[in-house]
Amino acid sequence: MTTDQGVIRVDQYLGHPPARVWRALTDPELLARWFMPNDFKPVPGHRFTFRTNPRPDQGFDGVVHCEVLDLDPERRLRLAWRGATLDSTVSWTLAAEGRGTRLFVEHSGFDPDDPDHRRTFAIMSGGWRSHVLRRLAATLDTTAETGLTPHPRSGGGG
Repeated sequence: MTTDQGVIRVDQYLGHPPARVWRALTDPELLARWFMPNDFKPVPGHRFTFRTNPRPDQGFDGVVHCEVLDLDPERRLRLAWRGATLDSTVSWTLAAEGRGTRLFVEHSGFDPDDPDHRRTFAIMSGGWRSHVLRRLAATLDTTAETGLTPHPRSGGGG
């Protein structure tokens, strides 16, 4: 994981093909298993929410308001990510590597001069690798054992 001023970058190898990783990123039920409950649809312009535990002490009500900004099946998913005082962007980029996938996550839009952003940045920069991507890898491993197959490619929904 690397961090620049206002940007969290995580690079994770997953031992599953891009189609399987893509499905875990874009199927609302699978996404809820490893990330957060949601009403996501893989459609550019779709507005949706992620829901998690509120953190009133940090001014966070537990709802992340999102919008699909860009979608290139099995390659890239970019989301607007808004919650509390943060207006940011999360990008997921997939690259085939051997028999697996290299997943690059970039979360940008943090203002290093804003105390709330600095606190959120510190929490999220650790959380992406220590929690989020570990849960994704575990979900992929579990669903591989139960025979998950990728849904057909679609650029516009489903």
